[in-house]
Amino acid sequence: MNGSHDAPTAPMADDRQPLARQRRWLEEYQPGLRVSEEGRVLSVGDGVAWIHGLPSAAIDDLLGFRDGSRGLVFHLGRELVGAVLLHQGAQLTAGTTAVLSGRRLSLPVGDALLGRVIDPLGAPLDGLPAPECAASQPLDVLSPPIIDRDFVREPLLTGNTIVDTMIPIGKGQRQLLIGDDGLGKSSLALDTVINQRGKDVRCVYVLIGQKRSTAVGTIETLREAGAMAYTTIVAAEATDQPGLKYLAPFAGCAVAEWWMHHGLDTLVIYDDLTTHAQTYRELSLLLRHPPGREAYPADIFSLHARLLERATHLAASAGGGSMTALPIIQTKEGEIAAYIPTNLISITDGQIYFSRELFVAGYLPAIDVTRSVSRIGGRAQNDQIKREAGRMKLDYLQFLDLLVFTRFGTKLEPAMEYRIKRGTVLRELFKQERLSPLPVEFHLAWLIAFNEGLFDAVAPADVPTRLHHLRDELSRGDLGLHADRERWVAAVTKWLRPSP
Repeated sequence: MNGSHDAPTAPMADDRQPLARQRRWLEEYQPGLRVSEEGRVLSVGDGVAWIHGLPSAAIDDLLGFRDGSRGLVFHLGRELVGAVLLHQGAQLTAGTTAVLSGRRLSLPVGDALLGRVIDPLGAPLDGLPAPECAASQPLDVLSPPIIDRDFVREPLLTGNTIVDTMIPIGKGQRQLLIGDDGLGKSSLALDTVINQRGKDVRCVYVLIGQKRSTAVGTIETLREAGAMAYTTIVAAEATDQPGLKYLAPFAGCAVAEWWMHHGLDTLVIYDDLTTHAQTYRELSLLLRHPPGREAYPADIFSLHARLLERATHLAASAGGGSMTALPIIQTKEGEIAAYIPTNLISITDGQIYFSRELFVAGYLPAIDVTRSVSRIGGRAQNDQIKREAGRMKLDYLQFLDLLVFTRFGTKLEPAMEYRIKRGTVLRELFKQERLSPLPVEFHLAWLIAFNEGLFDAVAPADVPTRLHHLRDELSRGDLGLHADRERWVAAVTKWLRPSP
């Protein structure tokens, strides 16, 4: 511990703070006696550092090292402090001095981040100057209290046929995307972001431990679709420090949370929390936290609950904004009873399950309706779509039950054959190309057409052509969700009437 008349530690160069903030620090500086603590690094490696000293250190305190490196207090021992490294300089070795910065981790937030790609500390990754943000937001804060929350009332439309009709999502909901690797979870998330164009929803896409090629592909997809104008990407690449991958979802949540508290609707994608959990396990084991089930630390449930509970719909008295969270989780061989998947299923308000069997059979998107659920999204769904989807879903579930009998080649009754044929057509109606979100009016149109039997005489191979024709006619009409059912029935009957 040292006493001196030296100036307090200035904002470090790798903070990448705007020049205005550096000048403001100089203007506000007052000379005087200051007492500071110093510790010394005993060892460093694998993204963590052990430090002797710093008796006043607390969990999540930000550390500065004399070589310009930065770390975050992650473990407190009797004599040693364990820190995860956020930035590791080439000169960081045993014996390097470490000091407490007196600050908690935060990052710049605001509309200046729209269209930008940043790391979890707010530093730009797109080759452009640092964003000029007037405000900052702590990465880890308490979730809004119950009194500040409101019910989920408004739909958040994904543009996906199956989701918007049978597994609806509301603004402020936490809906889990779960399934094996490579089944289309990220594609659905990208579709959802693209579908928010023109809907005044700000989006944050968090890439956790992804390869650079994957990250670049995601950015280019959103840019080509014109979605970057209302989207911020927070990226922690696979080659980054484990500490950055651990902080990535909290950084993305902080960016969206600032907009939510200013009365805006936001959507945040966590791609994916499997990598995040594995990174947290890695750091915890390196810093000697006791392992639990599957070697994960005991507080892994609390970690994800603390993150996802910040997604909500605020009451009007608290600003009225919303944050919808779509966390992505990977399973192995479809095993949803593993530790991390069961944790996240219990935290979220529902899940969308992707099936490998459907994927292999060519039914894309490979969403298994029987294992997917939205516990609160139905409150936000349009009443007309809810009624039509309820009738359609009953037909589909009956079709799935009857489908078993067709495997044995048994002769079926005419009524059963009719239901199986309707179900086969329905599966064709569910098929959808990736990166092609559909308007909600189109969903209502085909739902009414199906429930009225207008697809009964259509061969499954002809369904795509009829849907394309239906969408063209709908784009030329003036029907909206406000129109009554009689007008819709008359319109779709006319549009789908076979040509003479």
